[in-house]
Amino acid sequence: MLDFGPSADPANQAAPRGGLSSSPPLVLYPEREEARHHWLDPAEGVARYLVGRISGPFFKLRLRRLLSQTLKRAGPVAALSDAALDARLEDARRRARCDGLSDATLAESFALIREISRRTLGLYHHKVQLLGALAMARGAVAEMATGEGKTLTSTLTAGAAGLAGIPVHIVTVNDYLAERDAETMRPLYDRLGLSVGVLIHGLQPEARRAVYGCDIVYASNKEIAFDYLRDRVKLDGAPRNLSLKLRRYFDPGAKNDAPVMRGLPFAIVDEADSVLIDEARTPLILSRETDATAERVWAETAHRLADTLHEPRDYVVHPRDRRVELTKKGKLSLEEQGTRTGGIWTNRIRREQAVQQALTARLMFHEGDHYVIDDGKVVIVDEYSGRIMEERSWNDGMHQLVEVKEGVEVTPRKEVLARITYQRFFRRYGRLAGMTGTAREVSAELSSVYRLNVVAIPTNTPAQRRRLGVRVFPTAERRWSAVAARANALRETGRPVLIGTRSVAASEQASAALSALDVPHELLNAKLHKQEAQIIADAGLAGHVTVATNMAGRGVDIGLDPDVAARGGLHVILTERHDSKRIDRQLEGRAARRGEPGSSEVMLSLEDAILTQTSAGRGALARLARLPWPVGPVAAGRLFRRAQRRAEAGHARARRTLLDQDRRLGTMLAFSGRPE
Repeated sequence: MLDFGPSADPANQAAPRGGLSSSPPLVLYPEREEARHHWLDPAEGVARYLVGRISGPFFKLRLRRLLSQTLKRAGPVAALSDAALDARLEDARRRARCDGLSDATLAESFALIREISRRTLGLYHHKVQLLGALAMARGAVAEMATGEGKTLTSTLTAGAAGLAGIPVHIVTVNDYLAERDAETMRPLYDRLGLSVGVLIHGLQPEARRAVYGCDIVYASNKEIAFDYLRDRVKLDGAPRNLSLKLRRYFDPGAKNDAPVMRGLPFAIVDEADSVLIDEARTPLILSRETDATAERVWAETAHRLADTLHEPRDYVVHPRDRRVELTKKGKLSLEEQGTRTGGIWTNRIRREQAVQQALTARLMFHEGDHYVIDDGKVVIVDEYSGRIMEERSWNDGMHQLVEVKEGVEVTPRKEVLARITYQRFFRRYGRLAGMTGTAREVSAELSSVYRLNVVAIPTNTPAQRRRLGVRVFPTAERRWSAVAARANALRETGRPVLIGTRSVAASEQASAALSALDVPHELLNAKLHKQEAQIIADAGLAGHVTVATNMAGRGVDIGLDPDVAARGGLHVILTERHDSKRIDRQLEGRAARRGEPGSSEVMLSLEDAILTQTSAGRGALARLARLPWPVGPVAAGRLFRRAQRRAEAGHARARRTLLDQDRRLGTMLAFSGRPE
C-alpha cells in the first residue's frame, strides 16, 4: 500500500486546515516498485497499446460523463458567497482525504477549483480544459493543441490531488517555465490552502527539502531526477521504510543526511513527449570529478594518435549513427603507435576506444550545432529545445576531447556514482500523467514504456492556421536569401514573422541573410539566452522579425499586437526539418493560437543536415529532387519525409537500447549492493 499523506515534519508542510489530522504517513518515501524485465514485455506492450486504442472511445465516454457531473455543479457553486465557498471547499477537502480521487471527489473538486480560479485569477476553465484535466487525473497524456492553456489545465488535476493529500510534482522542461507557471498560479493555490514550491538550479539541500515539503512542486525534469539520484546515494540504494523511520526516531536532528525528497507520489509532466521521449536518450549520471591535468594529457594523446589515421583506410564514418569504426589496418597502426607511447596506450581496448572517441569528437560534434563556446568553456546545446545545458557534460571522455579540439581549458571528467534513465525514473511514480501538444506520433512508445494512453482533446475554438506549403531549394544559400526576402515582404505588410532554425549556426546564417537586406530583426539562440524574455515579448509586435532556434518552440506564448490579427496574425517560417516532426509541429503552433489567425510555411534546402546525417541525401531519390517541376518537388517531399522517419527510428532504437542497458546495469549493481 502506498500512502501519500502529508509529511510528519512540521517544517516541511503547510499547517493543517479545517481540523485535518497531520499524522505521520505509513510510507516515508513512497515510490512504485519497478516490474522485473521479462522476455514477453514487448508482446505485452503491443497488447496494451492495442487494448488502449480499442478502449479509447469508452475511456472518452467516461471522461465526458465526469465532465457532465462537473458542469452540473458549476451553477450552484458560482452562486455561493466567498465564505460559503470556503466552507464547501473544506468539506470537499475532508471527503477527498477519505475517498481519494474518486469520480465524485474529482467532479466536486474541479467545480470548486474552477470557480476559485475565476475569482482569484480571472481565468475560468473551458470545457476542453476540464476534459484534459480529467484525462490526467485518470493517468493519461492529454494531447491539447498549442495555445489551449495547458498551464491552467494542470491546476485542476494538481489542485484536486493536493486537496486529497497527494503531493504533486509538476514537471517542466526548464527552470524558466517552472518559475513562470508557479508564480502565475500561486494565488489560486493559496486560496485552495495548498503550499507551492519552485525548485530551481542552485538551491541548497535544506532549501530543496523545504520545497519538496510543499503540496505542489514546480520543477524541471533534470532537477527532480538528480535529487532522486542524490537521495539514492544517501540511502545507499532503494529507500527502506523501516530504516527511514528508525533514523527519524533515533536521530531527528540529522537533517543533512536525510533525503530531500519525500518520495515519488504524483507527477504531471508538461510537454510530456519532450521529457518522456526526447530526453530519454540521455542517461542521468551523478558523478564526482577526476584530475583535470591527467584528463588533458589523455585527451591530447588520443587526438595525437587520431592524427596518424586516414579515412577510409584506417576508419569508416557512419553519419546516421554518429559513430566512427576502426578498420583492421587502423587497429594495426594504432597498435604500433600505442607500443611506442606506452602506459595505458598499450591496452588495446582502452587505446581503440579513446581514438574512436577522438575521431567522433572531430567529425560528429560541431560548434553551433551540438555545443557553443561560452566564456572559454564548451557548453552543450540541447538539440530539441535549443537551450544551453550548463551543468551537463558528455561522458566517457567525450567532453574533454571536444575541449582539446576547441583549444579551451580541459575540465575534470565525471566518475559515475549513480545513474538512471528517464524511462526508469518516471515509471517509479505512484501516479503519472502528462500533457503536450504533440503526442500522437509517439503514443505507442508512451504506452509500452510508461503505460500511458494518449487522449486527444478538441480545441476550444476552431483553428485558423493556414499552411502555405513547402518550398525546396538546391542550396542553403538560395534558401536563406528566399527566407530573408519573404520575411521582409511580410514585415512591410505589418505582420510579425518568426523564423525557426534547427541550430545556433543556422540561426546566425539566417540573421546574416536578413542583415544583407537591411531587415531589422532579433536573434534568439543559446548564445543570447539572457535576452529571451524580452525577445519573446516583442516577437508579436507589428512588423517585427525574430530568428530563433527551438527556444521559441515549446512553452512559448507569443502575444500579438491588437491590430496584428486583422493583418493575418503571426507568420512562422520553418527553415529545416528536425529529427522529429513533433518539433516541427511545436514551432508551427506558435502561430494561430486560441483561435487567432496565423500562417506557416516551410523553406528547405537539399543541403540540410537531416539529409546528410541520415544518408538520405544520397541515391536516386536525391537526384530526382534536383530536377525541375513537377518531378523535383514531389521527389523532395518524399526525400525529407523518408529522412525524418529514419531519424525518428534511429532515436527510438537508441532509447530502447539505453533502457535495456540501464536495466542490465541496475541488475548488476543490485548484486554488488551499490545504488543505481
